[in-house]
Amino acid sequence: MHKRGWSIYGVVGALALAVAGCGDSADEAPPPPGGVAKDGAPALPAVPVMGPERKIIAFGDSLFAGYGLDPRDSYPEKLENALRAKGVNADVINAGVSGDTTAAGLNRLEFTLEAQDTPPALFILELGGNDLLRGVSPEETRSNLEKMLTILKARDVPVLLMGMRSPPNVGPEYQARFDAMYRELAKEYGAALIPFWLEDIYRDPSLFQSDRIHPTAEGIERLVASTLGDVEGALPPPAS
Repeated sequence: MHKRGWSIYGVVGALALAVAGCGDSADEAPPPPGGVAKDGAPALPAVPVMGPERKIIAFGDSLFAGYGLDPRDSYPEKLENALRAKGVNADVINAGVSGDTTAAGLNRLEFTLEAQDTPPALFILELGGNDLLRGVSPEETRSNLEKMLTILKARDVPVLLMGMRSPPNVGPEYQARFDAMYRELAKEYGAALIPFWLEDIYRDPSLFQSDRIHPTAEGIERLVASTLGDVEGALPPPAS
């Protein structure tokens, strides 16, 4: 995300108003969701990691890049830990760029794909929040997402689309067009969908950093825990 315009916490905060003891040692306490120990290091896998490597590209803005966090606390890093803790031989590539709009994402999409030695097993597409913050029209945002989904579909790359929501203070017409966009695109292009991927944290200010935009490490852990099943469900079985 980017610090211009509205803050994302202001966005989700407005939406929220509208919608409504540890042990003595780290060994004694179970690791939090996401397969990460309390010090941020990967916890030991609960089951052995097996099968071929599954490359996942996490393509988004600063919410993926891990703005303000230790790199080990970014969503892609903790997602990889969580998948490996469940025995999935996951390699999650952090392709998040702070400040990226859908237009910027479209500009770097093919370069990102071409830079891979092998096609990804899954592409997680998380963009649109900065369009919202900058007042980009839903039609322009949709067009950019459509072009990205078209490229990915032509390459036969499975997609998980991470949706965002518009705050009510932008007006009902804008809000309706923006909020419907992700579901409609997922259906049209056969992508898996999380309708609003910040759903599990946006009502809790303690899970955001002091900038009121970006999740804390604990907030990221919560997001990983709440989206892990969707990622697993979107990941095709390994080729036989």
